[in-house]
Amino acid sequence: MSASPLPTAVKIVEVGPRDGLQNEKQTISAEVKIELVNRLSEAGIPNVEAASFVSPKWVPQMASSLDVMQGIRRQPGTIYSALVPNMRGFEDALLAKMDEVVIFGAASEAFSQKNINCSIAESIDRFREVARAAKEQGMRLRGSISCALGCPYQGEVTPESAAEVVRRLRDLGCDEIDIADTIGVGTAGQVKRVFEAAAKEFPLERLAGHFHDTYGQALANIYAALEVGVVIYHSSVAGLGGCPYAKGATGNVATEDVLYLMHGLGIATGVSLDAVVDAGQFISEQLGRASSSRAGRAISAKRAA
Repeated sequence: MSASPLPTAVKIVEVGPRDGLQNEKQTISAEVKIELVNRLSEAGIPNVEAASFVSPKWVPQMASSLDVMQGIRRQPGTIYSALVPNMRGFEDALLAKMDEVVIFGAASEAFSQKNINCSIAESIDRFREVARAAKEQGMRLRGSISCALGCPYQGEVTPESAAEVVRRLRDLGCDEIDIADTIGVGTAGQVKRVFEAAAKEFPLERLAGHFHDTYGQALANIYAALEVGVVIYHSSVAGLGGCPYAKGATGNVATEDVLYLMHGLGIATGVSLDAVVDAGQFISEQLGRASSSRAGRAISAKRAA
């Protein structure tokens, strides 16, 4: 059987400023975050996950989210997203003039219980009010499903489990739904099965792949998702990030590496790889360590030669 033709264009969702930075031990100033968001949006990234309105007690790194959103230079047409756990967070997102709010659940019952002390069904029901409010305010609503390809507590997660959460998030009115490999254990064949199951519940063109590179499989998994027809991918500049609930989970796949792959395949992204490499070097210098992006490091080394 011949493989389906790959998409001609994809949308990149940059999650570095939120998902990438939230677990950093050192406090990162609002000014640095503002500069990072500006660099990424000016590079042509169409959707930047820039903030999180959760309790500073739980995620102190995100306490400056309102200051960040009030300080950035907004690019026309760019979607700025924020993670919102409850109505208090939603009010803050409204104040920050977010374009999109992100609600979240897990495909694993064990992860849901360990993470937020309730079942998957209960966790998604809690977002009903936020979802309704977002729609009333004309904001985009995105749903994110963690541990869709494996769980640190229960191990295997079936495609049917992920598809069931897709259905629940669809029923809340989500415009887009992310399938996240939170601990980076997924493999290419598994990715295809999960997206094929999810696409029975929600339009494939509005499903996104969010891959971590713990086992070095992220780019292979993205290619597998491309073969299924997925056209939205999450990535993190310089490979920033991890998961505080998943031991050994390394960062999200690096934006520079994803762009290098897409451009090599002739797939349009509308994003300047060179500008994202610069942004990756900028934030890596601020953090005092090398970028985790292989393409970013290689391009920087070539420039310096």
